[in-house]
Amino acid sequence: MALPTQPWEPEDDAPVARVVRPYTLTGGRTAPKVELPFEATLRRESGTGEPTDPKLAQILAVCDKRSVAEVSAHVHMPIGVTRVLLGDLIEQGFVRVQATLTADSSHDERRELIERTLRGLRTL
Repeated sequence: MALPTQPWEPEDDAPVARVVRPYTLTGGRTAPKVELPFEATLRRESGTGEPTDPKLAQILAVCDKRSVAEVSAHVHMPIGVTRVLLGDLIEQGFVRVQATLTADSSHDERRELIERTLRGLRTL
């Protein structure tokens, strides 16, 4: 056991958990700068290159044709953090958001969204 004047050291070779607070990944921001619903489908813009930030690159690698919620699950980040970082990618021109349903959406638009969702679920 460590004495109060000595730094604590683990007694076994167990790996030490490294916890990064979500706000450190977003620079303290808690909301994206763009409107970004959880169900919004994302499209990667072609010919835009890669972001320099490794977390943004990780998100960009999995975001094409997926929803915001799916991207969050794939990169193992909280949804709030993912939304903020996706907002950055959208502002930088790496990603665009496909239109989502509104109260004025037609029956065909609603059917298309359901079919797209079912196709996505079948591929999992």
